[in-house]
Amino acid sequence: MVLKGLTWLVLLQILGSLVSELLLPMLPGSVIGLLLLFAYLLLRGQVSEPLSQATSTLLQYLPLLFVVPAAGIMVASDALLADLPAILVALCLSLLVTVPLCGWMMQRLARRIEQRVEGGHE
Repeated sequence: MVLKGLTWLVLLQILGSLVSELLLPMLPGSVIGLLLLFAYLLLRGQVSEPLSQATSTLLQYLPLLFVVPAAGIMVASDALLADLPAILVALCLSLLVTVPLCGWMMQRLARRIEQRVEGGHE
């Protein structure tokens, strides 16, 4: 089951890379692959069991992805300090955009869940 889910993830990654090379070179293939996965999940309406198992397995190893950036921060700390004002501005702007967006999405999802619950009891 896990292999089937991993196969789906890899195929969407490859498809995203292909779309990136042919149509949208300004976007990384991995981002396009994630958008394709998101569209697939929206169309399906649920996460399949193989995909759920594969992502749960991968999620266990998520902390390993932070090792490389942490080492990069230690090695390039002088360059990061030189660009600190730009980094802070980017972080603040992204915070000002994402927090209201997440709140708005949560409100919409809560309304959708309420409508499903009310529709199911009638």
